[in-house]
Amino acid sequence: MALPKLATSPSFHALIGAHSFMLGQVAWHYRPATFRSIQTQSRPFSSSPRQLDDKQLQPSKSSSTEPTISPEDSPNFSLPSGWEDNPQYSNITQFSELPHRFFGYNQHIRINEDFKESLRQILWQFRAPIRYAFAYGSGVFGQSKSGDKPSQNLSPHPDPPKAVEEWQKGGAKVIDFIFGVSHTQHWHSLNLTQNPHHYSGLKYLPYSSAAISWIQDGLGAGVYFNPYITVNGVMIKYGVVNLDTLATDLNDWSTLYLAGRLQKPVKILRDDPRMRLANQINLLSALRTAMLMLPEQFTERELYEKIAGLSYMGDPRMTNILGLGASENMSKVSNIVGAQLPGFRQLYVPLIENLPNISFADSRTPREAAWEKEDAIRHTGSNVELAPDVLGGPSGLTLTQDLDPVKRGNMVRRLPSAFRKKVYYQYKKQFGIPGSAFDSITEASEDEGKGGEMRKREGGEFEQRIAAEGNLGEVIARCVSQTVAWPATSQTVKSGFTAGIGKAWRYYSDKRKKGRESAAKGGGEEAAKLEAEKPEQIVEDAKVEEKEKKQ
Repeated sequence: MALPKLATSPSFHALIGAHSFMLGQVAWHYRPATFRSIQTQSRPFSSSPRQLDDKQLQPSKSSSTEPTISPEDSPNFSLPSGWEDNPQYSNITQFSELPHRFFGYNQHIRINEDFKESLRQILWQFRAPIRYAFAYGSGVFGQSKSGDKPSQNLSPHPDPPKAVEEWQKGGAKVIDFIFGVSHTQHWHSLNLTQNPHHYSGLKYLPYSSAAISWIQDGLGAGVYFNPYITVNGVMIKYGVVNLDTLATDLNDWSTLYLAGRLQKPVKILRDDPRMRLANQINLLSALRTAMLMLPEQFTERELYEKIAGLSYMGDPRMTNILGLGASENMSKVSNIVGAQLPGFRQLYVPLIENLPNISFADSRTPREAAWEKEDAIRHTGSNVELAPDVLGGPSGLTLTQDLDPVKRGNMVRRLPSAFRKKVYYQYKKQFGIPGSAFDSITEASEDEGKGGEMRKREGGEFEQRIAAEGNLGEVIARCVSQTVAWPATSQTVKSGFTAGIGKAWRYYSDKRKKGRESAAKGGGEEAAKLEAEKPEQIVEDAKVEEKEKKQ
């Protein structure tokens, strides 16, 4: 009687099923070797935004089971034809929507894993959502020193992790961050609740998050800095920027304030597909601008110094204001490239290999794909001098560009829109073009047609005429200075309110001390170039141009 009842019991069947599953798992685990797979399965490369990191961006060469990569999937084919003019990339939200699965891999520079994890742990201490973040500056990537003696400064970090101490053993420095956020006021509201001590007296204002948000977005370059903040025992400075503001600067060079920082090696800690796309455009723009300022043949060092120097042209920190001396090291550009040439190489070699009018003209240039990535991994770090075995030595490899006016005219046409208008206006005056004719030229050069369609950006007669002018480099330098001067100046003034007078003066004093040390050792030709572009004169020139446009 009991057996029929047991056979119909659901509990009995569940028990039998569980035992059968366990027996099957045991049998599979201890199966004979003849039934086991000979090859282990390799993990495919992922384009998921949460998984895409340094290791996924570059295939491991030590793995015997790495997937076969076709030429079309090679990292150096990261710029599909026509991607800059394709409107479908204007509002992407997923990494899978990027033009290529390796697209923008050059922006992810490898650093020590422990140090990178220490930087990421700092981000996790903020409860307010950070969509995009990068660490930059001499606290992350080394800079050559102007003198022979190493720095004897005490560490600014109260109790840093061992990884930070090891990475900065050549000289401890404050670590700089930029946080990209979606909603400025909401972010500051959350951060004011969690970290009120990060803020100046502005936190006491009624509706303080709204006031801080207005100051951030409405003044200067759209960045709100909190300096001298200790997080996880590390002294940091972090700036908050709205992602829309950052994307506009990267695409159009409206201020070159953050676009200029991202033209140099940085460590991206949290990525965003729209920012990666915009920054690839920014890097291409920097490369084209530098090429327009260089002769037919030049070295990598000359190219990267042109690029690194763009964001310092017209910067008040590089100028002797009121006889107080420059608040920035006048040899900064040379120092940055002098220590970070392999990092610049990783950023720009993939772009160089995709442009039709520039190429390496050096027999030492490797032929292997992604050679610049391996070279950067071996030499990028906190060392303040280049390793003696860096490829090409301190000057790098030699490059050559095609000076054909048609190709250079196309480069002029592809300059960022806000910046390109400044260049056009300079040549309107030089060529004596009347206003009505100039309006037709500028209308034809708009990236979008009247119907909203994207136009193919090819240089016409006006752009080719500009490209053939002998003073093009000088004009571009003047336009860069005009772009940088006012946002940089107003951002410096804004720091007195955002950081507080005490912290702002401390920051300025620290910078001025470096400037004096640089001046005592001799700033070299770079100092003369930067000093030649006085911010006050540049701002005045910009005002005059604006008046002329209205007339």
